[in-house]
Amino acid sequence: MKKIVLALLSLTLVFVLGACGQKNSAVSKEKLVLGTSADYPPYEFHKSINGKDTIIGFDISIAEEVAKDMGKTLEIKDMKFDGLLAALQAGTVDMVLAGFSPTEERKQNVDFSNIYYTASQVVVVRTEDKDKYNSLADLKGKKIGVQKGSIQERLAGEQIENADLKPLGKISDITLQLTSKKVDAIILELPLAKFYTERQKEMSLANVELKVEEAGSAIAIKKGNQTFVDQVNKTLDRLIKEGKIDQFVTEANKQAEDN
Repeated sequence: MKKIVLALLSLTLVFVLGACGQKNSAVSKEKLVLGTSADYPPYEFHKSINGKDTIIGFDISIAEEVAKDMGKTLEIKDMKFDGLLAALQAGTVDMVLAGFSPTEERKQNVDFSNIYYTASQVVVVRTEDKDKYNSLADLKGKKIGVQKGSIQERLAGEQIENADLKPLGKISDITLQLTSKKVDAIILELPLAKFYTERQKEMSLANVELKVEEAGSAIAIKKGNQTFVDQVNKTLDRLIKEGKIDQFVTEANKQAEDN
């Protein structure tokens, strides 16, 4: 009887230790599930390839490299930007790439990789109004379009006096708000702003830039999985060293232009 009890206790200990070890290891399944919001070219966006709707962009290229280095197949889940962190915390996705800035507030809830790309935060206005806005002070009390839950929403609230923020989930809806004169300006990252202003002549970059202390994009990972963070950083270090990320950005910009 004692032998049976000891055997059961040993088996229980193995399961407990295994569970503890798994908490701090990388995801232990064949698929690596990416959470993203695919309306943010050139980071991530939809494109018809060979008649099939496909999510591409330089964030996606980076995610594919992470999955490849881990010997896993990448699965992409497209969702609203403001729901990404909740999905990560719930375990619905394994990591998030969506032009995500590692703010101190976000770090309280999730872990982040090293920064893999840095871009400025700029103001986009209607071309007819371009000369009206030359400083953040010129935007005082104006209606400002931002993506809900984004760093742009926080920065606009902090740096534009009495800003009347109009947060929406999709970038395409935000730009439509500008062209339809429902907002006076919108805040975007520079690569995205260039994408829209080069395609839509009714929008232009204003000579205004927001101050950013927590600049750059990083990969968000569920808290408590340092081994996974280390694996992701190893891939990012390789891509940066090989010049791959700049290559991915260039390729994604070209694909977005042809979209």
